[in-house]
Amino acid sequence: MRKLITALLLAVAPSLVFAAGGGIQLDHANIDVSNKEAIQRGAKTFVNYCLSCHSAAYMRYNRLGADAGMTDQQLKDNLIFTRNKKGEQTKVGELMKNAMTEDYAKEAFGTKVPDLTVIARSRGTDWLYTYLRTFYVDAGRPSGHNNKAFPDVGMPNVLWEMQGVQQAEIRVDDKGSRHVESLSIIKPGTHSVAEFDQVVNDLVTYLAYMGEPMQLERQSIGFWTLGFLLIFFVVAYMLKKEYWKDVH
Repeated sequence: MRKLITALLLAVAPSLVFAAGGGIQLDHANIDVSNKEAIQRGAKTFVNYCLSCHSAAYMRYNRLGADAGMTDQQLKDNLIFTRNKKGEQTKVGELMKNAMTEDYAKEAFGTKVPDLTVIARSRGTDWLYTYLRTFYVDAGRPSGHNNKAFPDVGMPNVLWEMQGVQQAEIRVDDKGSRHVESLSIIKPGTHSVAEFDQVVNDLVTYLAYMGEPMQLERQSIGFWTLGFLLIFFVVAYMLKKEYWKDVH
């Protein structure tokens, strides 16, 4: 039994390390994808600060509107700022794409800019929440910023005006590796710490919703399915006893 437990712990250890974001302590994101207001606020932050570089090429504006309780006119007024080649506003039935080309992204950031449709499913909401809040100034980086959760990241801190400017206390170990011990605000932003945390939480909520818009319906169907299987099991067991009572 002891060997079996040891084997199971070794088997899940890699996934636990990945979930912890490469050894750093992740902050917990308070995500509720049933909160339509949070999704609306997060979507607004996404289109204003993320969509100019990152696309969400598997999400349609009208699907977001239907799920978040927004009309087509509200989408046009608050979320759709891109235009087609003719200069016309992007239609509500179109995908959330941008004009960033792969060649320009490599020139500007040194790498292809990832699509964010399923980033919450890939990275996890706690990792995203931690990542978006742990940028700090680093004169050695091309963008002038680095990140505790994603060291040497090519992305700048696009939310710095709200958050302010953070400074990191760095510890260098015996092997020469750098470790961020703590972060502190050296130049306040337009938002307090609590207000900025709420902005990021709403953004991550939207990313979590976008990664699987059907998740609430899937969970509901799952409960009904389990209930049906439970009732069916009782009926099947009673039938089995009835059919085999003469044999036993």
